[in-house]
Amino acid sequence: MLQIENLHAYYGKSHVLHGVSMEVGKGEIVALLGRNGSGRSTTAKAIMGLVDCDGSVLWKGQQIRGRKAFEIAHLGLGYVPESRDIFPKLTVHQNLQLGQKGSGKGSRWSFEDMYRMFPRLKEREHTEAGVMSGGEQQMLTLCRTLMGDPDLIIIDEPTEGLAPKIVELVADYLKVLRERGVSVLLIEQKLTIAMKISDRCLVMGHGSIVFQGTPEALRNDAYIRKEWLEV
Repeated sequence: MLQIENLHAYYGKSHVLHGVSMEVGKGEIVALLGRNGSGRSTTAKAIMGLVDCDGSVLWKGQQIRGRKAFEIAHLGLGYVPESRDIFPKLTVHQNLQLGQKGSGKGSRWSFEDMYRMFPRLKEREHTEAGVMSGGEQQMLTLCRTLMGDPDLIIIDEPTEGLAPKIVELVADYLKVLRERGVSVLLIEQKLTIAMKISDRCLVMGHGSIVFQGTPEALRNDAYIRKEWLEV
């Protein structure tokens, strides 16, 4: 579905990505791992048209590099940034409504699905999003993106700062996405969740992919984990 070839990205004169190549298949969870500053978030932003880049970004065989972010989103890619970006003065339900594209008819997801996956959101349905906890806001931004019915969702550090119980909820949520045919590019620092739910793992270092393989292969590669992941 998503194929990236020789991707280079820049912030002004700073060259951040150096020839990144990767792909995400239909209904696949791919974990993109690495230390802070390795280029993971920049990769997500390059895919979504949010930074200057060169190379090829194919979505279902169509070149999307150079398109505007809203155009890319309407092609079926969802993006959950690390900053969450909820609308603080709107209620939970209103935030979810803003995630819908068009009338929402024909979507594989409903409000009931969101509230079933995260009962806490149902309890806070009429609460302003800005007063909720970080974990609740993370649930909300995940669900708001899903309401747009993407075929692939890019999620940047979804478990950052969350309690272990909420991390487990997020992991279960990602498995449900896979069961419904939604592909996931998961940007994570926590090896535990990535190894548990991903089909493949990619490791980034200094703006390049330094490892591609199964979670089992990464688990058995002590050099890669020590050199590029462990603090």
